[in-house]
Amino acid sequence: MHSSTFNFKRSIPGHPWTRLMLVSCLLTLAAAAAWEARCRSWGYAPTLNDNPDLWAMTRAKVQPDSVVIIGDSRAWFDLDLDEMELGLGRRPVQLAIPGSCGYPVLADLADDRNFHGTVICSIVPSLYFAPAGPPIRNAMKAVNRWHKQTVAQRASNELGMLMEEHIAFLNQDDLSLGGLLDRLPVPNRADALLGPPLPPYFETVDRERRARMFEACAIPGPLQDRVKFGWLALFTPPPPPTYVPRQAYMSEMERAVEARFGDTAKAVQAIRARGGTVVFVRLPMSGELKKLEDRASPRSGPWARLLRETGAPGIYFEDYPELADFSCPEWSHLSAPDSTLFTRRLVPYLRKAATTRVHS
Repeated sequence: MHSSTFNFKRSIPGHPWTRLMLVSCLLTLAAAAAWEARCRSWGYAPTLNDNPDLWAMTRAKVQPDSVVIIGDSRAWFDLDLDEMELGLGRRPVQLAIPGSCGYPVLADLADDRNFHGTVICSIVPSLYFAPAGPPIRNAMKAVNRWHKQTVAQRASNELGMLMEEHIAFLNQDDLSLGGLLDRLPVPNRADALLGPPLPPYFETVDRERRARMFEACAIPGPLQDRVKFGWLALFTPPPPPTYVPRQAYMSEMERAVEARFGDTAKAVQAIRARGGTVVFVRLPMSGELKKLEDRASPRSGPWARLLRETGAPGIYFEDYPELADFSCPEWSHLSAPDSTLFTRRLVPYLRKAATTRVHS
């Protein structure tokens, strides 16, 4: 005998459910179209999100003898894949990650016993030698996704790219709920200091992870100013935490930097032992940002020591008049047309460096 507790019958009201569903769908489409129009009016356009899944998809293209670009956003913006393919005879694989340290990717390639190709590693000392924080996390997140990516994540990325190539409001950095909330002017408080804001969206990204600067950022105007005047705060190291003795904190940072030099030398040697090559490059910067970087990490400091201890060839843009004769519109990256010309001029030096063995 059934209890009355289970003798419940849900009666469905007699409403025109088909019409209600159609109206709901139309309202949703109208709201999405309005939001898309609003986002495009702000200057957004369809482009791929550069996320760990896209990086992992690109990492899968690396062959044993590939030319691989790693490092920070300067290598992402400034090195044109078409020009490099013309000059080097192989199409490079773009694995540089904006706002990151190149070491985790270099170590991943060094641990790949099949890899014996050429690595072109961009060096921004404040990023490459960062002992912790976002530069390391950004790179490790991508490398970990490459090793642990699931079938579902790969499928989701493929579906997402199909939509991102046509819909502007899918920009995950600026137009997601988190990105919009980050725009709120929240003041710093005594026990809750906020980091400097990241630059706004100013590039397009394709399926090869090629980044191209927007024309609106390459010419003087509000977007260029927002990007340009944000770099100084981002490139200024944060103060030591108050809950750790200053001397202990500084000693720990020094040990981490020393370890990065040693670990990099080991990674370079591992790739070289298999017949590969690592070439370090210092790419252009301009204006007040260049002055800050030159003060914080002069060429005679980390750059010179890196080449000395790794025995790897290096290309410093200021050594060559044809490479030094470029200005970065927002102080840190080349415009799309300049990146093509710069790469064309850089390729002969890369070709020479890739066949040069420098020993410490």
